[in-house]
Amino acid sequence: MTTATLPTRDQVPPEHTWDLSSLYPDDAAWEADFVRHNEQISTYEKYRGRLGESASLLAEALQFDSQFDRRGERLGVYAFLKTTEDQADSHYQGLKSRFQNLAVRASQMSSYIRPELLAIDSDRMQEMLQDEALGLFRMQLERLLRFRPHTLSDREERLLAMQGEMAGAAGNAFRQLNDADLKFGQLSDHQGRSQELTHATFAQFLLSPEREVRRTAFHQYYEQFSAHENTLAATLTGSIQADVYYARARNYDSSLQAALFPDNVPTKVYDNLIQAVRDSLPAVHRYLDLRRRRMDLADLHHYDTYVPILSDVKKHHTWDQAVQVVLQSLQPLGSEYCGVLEEGLRGRWSDRYPNRGKQSGAFSCGTFDGDPYILMNFKEEVLNDVFTLTHEAGHSMHSWYSARSQPFEYYNYTIFVAEVASTFNEQLLNRYLIDNAADDTERAYLINNELDSIRATVVRQTMFAEFEKRTHEMAEAGEPLTVKSLRGVYRKLLDAYFGPDFTIDDVLELECFRIPHFYRAFYVYKYATGLSAAVALSQRVLSGGEDELADYLKFLSSGCSKDPLELLRDAGVDMNSPGPVATTLQRFATLTDELDRLLSP
Repeated sequence: MTTATLPTRDQVPPEHTWDLSSLYPDDAAWEADFVRHNEQISTYEKYRGRLGESASLLAEALQFDSQFDRRGERLGVYAFLKTTEDQADSHYQGLKSRFQNLAVRASQMSSYIRPELLAIDSDRMQEMLQDEALGLFRMQLERLLRFRPHTLSDREERLLAMQGEMAGAAGNAFRQLNDADLKFGQLSDHQGRSQELTHATFAQFLLSPEREVRRTAFHQYYEQFSAHENTLAATLTGSIQADVYYARARNYDSSLQAALFPDNVPTKVYDNLIQAVRDSLPAVHRYLDLRRRRMDLADLHHYDTYVPILSDVKKHHTWDQAVQVVLQSLQPLGSEYCGVLEEGLRGRWSDRYPNRGKQSGAFSCGTFDGDPYILMNFKEEVLNDVFTLTHEAGHSMHSWYSARSQPFEYYNYTIFVAEVASTFNEQLLNRYLIDNAADDTERAYLINNELDSIRATVVRQTMFAEFEKRTHEMAEAGEPLTVKSLRGVYRKLLDAYFGPDFTIDDVLELECFRIPHFYRAFYVYKYATGLSAAVALSQRVLSGGEDELADYLKFLSSGCSKDPLELLRDAGVDMNSPGPVATTLQRFATLTDELDRLLSP
């Protein structure tokens, strides 16, 4: 029997890794830029106390701040991406730490800008805004003025800025424990091959056709979280308490309002999402029961919900094959979109495969000056990894279009709209594969995959969003956050979202301690709203013509030049209404019916 282990970073062929030279050709170039960046921090003092003197001086100060941020983006992203290659590499952890220290000092030095601008008399500010010198920054300043009730004095802002590293300590501790220190041991797959159980291979084991392999992987994986549940509860509590502290310090009604305020998204959008999904849970429960029946199981556990119902249908894609099918599915987006993406994916935008110490999961990381990089942990036998690839490609092409269409100040789109661009691509891939299915069996397999995608992206992420809302409300009400209380909240949500006929293993409650996004609270709801918007927009593009495509490409090119809800409205979907979420969940119900018919004897 052979044991499969992950390669070390130096064993990975260079052509399978990303090429970060669009940011810096090597570490020496990074170091030189870091020195220049450090030397320029003191320039902020030149403008302290003078921002209201004239429009031209204010424009000069804002131009310096913008250029400083632009260099900082390159420095920070390079250091971050290098740490994700191998989280145990102390050299790049050091680069990242040095940049973070510098960024905190720069934040301290520039912390006077917001309060000083907001202290300018309203009439005087309106007069300055009419000056052509501030044309580039007018929208920035108008958005800033919205924050007047939530901006503190110069001294108070400086104190908050000084707390930056401390505020991130809980998340940093979680990431080091989760990505570097937790070891899950070895496990045999259904063919008797032993391999290392990691975050990346856990999902692979849950796709095993052998239930005992799935069950063993599930319990062996969660043994580590059970062994560290007190530490994990403490880090999660620390992150939640930091959110509550900053919301209160800045005079928000709640940490939820504080999180949604920068995007100008009303809390009703968040609440509408939860209610719409809650209203549709009977359809979800019906699908889960269909899964149980078609898998011929007496009871259904969480570890049974990832393997395809038709487990004898095999879908295998090499990297090149995955790229090809992604590109074929995206043909409705035009030659420019597909041509640029093909060059990037067949080139070195992406860090493709798992290696020892590499950050788990996947992400896209675009910058104004560099390529829009993609981290993957691609596995050829996992169909969802093809969907992950097109998802991250959606992010990257959003970055590519925005960086080429907007100035630096307005290119960096918000997460709210980012999840539209990524899940739009997933919708096109879903439809392409279903339309080109070889027979009813393959069609059923692909419909099953889409159902699981909607359940994971809309239903599951909304459950996460509700957990974040409830735990933050507990902290705001002074209720204790402990292992017991956190697990208790999560258990109630599991019971509601999975239904009375679903068998929930007690260790599944520990899932609340392993979700990295919980350390960026009120983020995950954007996956659900993003897919709902993407369903509507993809239908619009596929059934429309040149105008509908132009509207969508304009959306990708708009960066943050408008508020996110306005950008989506211009593209053709209104997220102030619960309609898009309800439409997506109605599609879920319809697909469930079709799958049941296809699988009937």
